[in-house]
Amino acid sequence: MRYLTLIASLMCMALSVSAAKADRRVAFVVGNGTYKNVAQLPNPPIDAKAMAATLRNVGFEVIEGSNLSRDQMTEKLLDFGRKAQGSDVAVFYYAGHGIAVGGSNYLLPVDADIKSEMDVKLGAAINIDLTLEQTMGDAKVKLVFLDACRDNPFAAKIKSNSATRSVNVQSGLAEMKSGEGTLIAFATGPGQTALDGQEGNNSPFTRALIDNITKPGVEIQQAMTSVRAQVNEETHKGQLPWGHTNLIGAVYLNQAPTTQIANAAPTASGVVPAASSSNDGVELEYWRSVKESNKPEELNAYLSAYPNGQFKALALARLAAIKSGPSTTTRNLNAGVDPATFTDDASQLTEDQIGLDKGQRRDVQRRLTGLGFDTKVTGAFNDETRTVLKRWQAARGYPSTGYLNKLQHKALISEIVAAAPATASDDSPKPARRAPAQAQSAPAQHRGGGGDAGAAFVGGVVGGMMGGMFRR
Repeated sequence: MRYLTLIASLMCMALSVSAAKADRRVAFVVGNGTYKNVAQLPNPPIDAKAMAATLRNVGFEVIEGSNLSRDQMTEKLLDFGRKAQGSDVAVFYYAGHGIAVGGSNYLLPVDADIKSEMDVKLGAAINIDLTLEQTMGDAKVKLVFLDACRDNPFAAKIKSNSATRSVNVQSGLAEMKSGEGTLIAFATGPGQTALDGQEGNNSPFTRALIDNITKPGVEIQQAMTSVRAQVNEETHKGQLPWGHTNLIGAVYLNQAPTTQIANAAPTASGVVPAASSSNDGVELEYWRSVKESNKPEELNAYLSAYPNGQFKALALARLAAIKSGPSTTTRNLNAGVDPATFTDDASQLTEDQIGLDKGQRRDVQRRLTGLGFDTKVTGAFNDETRTVLKRWQAARGYPSTGYLNKLQHKALISEIVAAAPATASDDSPKPARRAPAQAQSAPAQHRGGGGDAGAAFVGGVVGGMMGGMFRR
């Protein structure tokens, strides 16, 4: 009897592994703020970074971007559309300027320069309805969050260039209806404008989304009720999120504990609960995304989202270090470095002047990884390596450009690096490096990796035990 009970438990584990692997979750997360032709918005890129971290923590593959041009947004949307095809849950999140013209809603890339209704309809802006239909059309569940209900920055120009006929140019965004399996949520009601929030922090709407939509065991429509209440209270009834839903079953972005799920009503077909996670995990992911930032607004955004968070002291210390300049540790690292290193900017030109070949680029990547600034050793300086270089430069007090000049390259190769010895080939697997103490003590993060190994292990155990029983 004990064998049968154990077999049943192991088979349930195997099915759980398979179900988790089958649940495909994809998200598009973009925040546009550095507009070239209208007023800039300081918070949308911060909002997008926080939302991306929140969604990744509950198993989403996130296509993320900030301050994107029309071409860059199109590229991200094409990628999202490919990956969202046939997904179980697809999320579309946008923060930035949006406009409503003729009853249709449009998102604005940072290079938008709209002078007339014709500019809007010929592609200077991105039609939301068409975009959602093309990218998320066949996802089983579609969740749309639009933190874009701000004043139309091009309203006066459009109206003045349409004097020969009536053009409906609205404040905020126009009402949208959701199709089957869809939830659409706006930061405020149709035709109204939403608050961007205090500079350097999340907007009230995005902060409420982060606080509520991934709470364990909370169904998404229940979460949106909490979002509306939180924004209404925070803005002293000055802003009330609005939405339209046509979901046909319960949707959880973060599964409830097993004991609660067992007594719950069945969810709709195709709506699969996410792997279990905790609020601590969401906070950890958020902190990891900003902990090495050199921008006070990003650290302040963390403190705003988690005023009593477990990394509050570290965030305050980082802010103090940024305010007072390079720390004693940083100054010690830079002892003997040419003072010009701290003032001379680096660019693609200065890096080309060094003449780094592929091997030398690999050496730079190895050194960065050995110093704790992890990047892949490929011999090519892609966007990931550029971002890591910026972090290294910021930590050392150098101009943070993502490119090297001769002085910075010399300073980097003079640092003592505790790196693992290079293998015979850079393309072969590397031995795992020991994780920092903080990462070891952090809650475990489960993002789908190891599913095949887990299923194979459980299957092997079940098969072996059943075979043994039959042989008896």
